[in-house]
Amino acid sequence: MSSFKQRLMILAPAAGSVAITALLGAALLSGPLTPAHADPAPLHATQIAAAPAGETVEQRITNLHASLKVTPAEEANWNGVAQAMRENAAAMEKLTADKTLHPPQNLTALDDLKNYEKFAQAHVDGLKNLISSFETFYNSLPDPQKKIADQVFQNAGSKGHSAHG
Repeated sequence: MSSFKQRLMILAPAAGSVAITALLGAALLSGPLTPAHADPAPLHATQIAAAPAGETVEQRITNLHASLKVTPAEEANWNGVAQAMRENAAAMEKLTADKTLHPPQNLTALDDLKNYEKFAQAHVDGLKNLISSFETFYNSLPDPQKKIADQVFQNAGSKGHSAHG
């Protein structure tokens, strides 16, 4: 197990909310949360279950849109969610690009921790961004549609947790 995954397990125990895990996976990034030398493979707990490795943010938006059965009347509020997903992916892509400027062998332990902090903070900031837009979208849904959304996120979260359990 990589040092990053060990840190993540310490920082985010399984008691975390399935909904938050699903939100992270649904939208935060087009790439994994990684410090300077972590495994390049995405973590299942931060991926929506249907999001295979290498899926682009546009593919995730399309898949989540279909899974949530977004209607034409819901598009205006959905567009805010999709935009948050794009912004979050762009922020992580920038961090990942910046990271490649400094080969892992040239980094100290302190540099590694600081890089980890940058990625973790980007995840937190992205989650706040996503929750804000998703809350508007979710609150505008009729109850049957909310149940679909709840089920999509519960299923994604439970599959993500089983990968580590």
